[in-house]
Amino acid sequence: MPGESQHQPESQNRPDGYRYVIAGLILSAHLCLGLNLFAVSPVLPLIIQDYSISSTAASLLVAVTLLVAAVVGLPGGLVAIRLGMKVSFALAWLSMGILALSMFAPNYSTLLILRLLSGFGGALVLTATGPLLVAWFRPTEVVLMNGLNTAVLSLGVAISVGAVAPLAEAIGWKTALTAFGCLGVVGAVAWIAFGRDSPGASPLERISLRQVPGILNRRPIILLLMADAGVLVQYTALTAWLPTFFFESRNMSLSQAGLVSGLLPFVGVFGVLLGGALPLRFPSPRPFLLVPGVMVILGGLGSFLLENTLATYAGLALLGLGSWLYVPTLLSLSMSLVDRDPAKVAVVWGSLITFSGFAMFASPILVGVLRDASDSFYPGFLISWLAAWMLLVSGLLISVGPVGSRRQAEGAETS
Repeated sequence: MPGESQHQPESQNRPDGYRYVIAGLILSAHLCLGLNLFAVSPVLPLIIQDYSISSTAASLLVAVTLLVAAVVGLPGGLVAIRLGMKVSFALAWLSMGILALSMFAPNYSTLLILRLLSGFGGALVLTATGPLLVAWFRPTEVVLMNGLNTAVLSLGVAISVGAVAPLAEAIGWKTALTAFGCLGVVGAVAWIAFGRDSPGASPLERISLRQVPGILNRRPIILLLMADAGVLVQYTALTAWLPTFFFESRNMSLSQAGLVSGLLPFVGVFGVLLGGALPLRFPSPRPFLLVPGVMVILGGLGSFLLENTLATYAGLALLGLGSWLYVPTLLSLSMSLVDRDPAKVAVVWGSLITFSGFAMFASPILVGVLRDASDSFYPGFLISWLAAWMLLVSGLLISVGPVGSRRQAEGAETS
């Protein structure tokens, strides 16, 4: 690829067995992030009852983590470049571990602050991963790692959404949240002991805020930003509120509602694995935007609009597959569009987190506000469903060649 040799560290072109240790640590960080990201969602009815708060206030417990990730996303990419990956990941782990204090939260405000602080860690994990992957892994390994990282993140969401409610019934919801938060503390110790920056690489090129618009002002990158944000608006709204919706409107127990909602991220694990493997055989990125675009539209409606239980399960499965199938292609494509330059990858991935993070922050609050105003979840769910159409629209409009191809790099420059 043009320009690749000047951007990639020497270690990129030689095997290094220690990259398997780095891979394990990166995957563990994504698993921890997934476990804590939506862990609060299945127990929102209990939190509303214990703290005597509204649905709007409860939605902030989900949304505030996403807001911090959005605010930190792009600046976090620039900070990670300056601090180095070892320090950045250590801070990320420690920030996620702050949720271990959940059991000591005496009131709503304290729990909200803990969730807010954890969002900083999630943003750093996602922004620092890109440069670390470029430094340690070969291009084909990066595609695979993108798929695996997203798969374990989805698996973490599935485990927590499905397990928190039964665990809360056994040991209390505060202790359940603390149990997941403790994994961040364990991960911080492991990373400090075994984590490394890239092997033998020179420091990353520093990028100023004034350079950022020039990196992002390309049609394919803008379309990818819009596609990701649209899908995540719907995914976040449904993941945050479907457990409560099923509990209140479908007469499910809290545990059953959590397990059914957990189907959404659980199926997503298989979607991500397919999304990471299939592009190795079918390198054109467009099908991996168009097909998931159709799936999130059909599955989104089926997950909440159809009252038949089997139809609901089918909708959740279709939505879960579509919401994750496109992600490895999107991440690998965004890397290729900036010639795999580690510093520029940090900027693009940070921008993805910022743009999508603000969209994800707004969606559960929107559903909560409309729920309080109309006494129904349907208005908020339908608005979030409309946002998910952006993936299909972006797939129709984007013009790029196979991931990593010369045509793609040239197209990125001229678009």
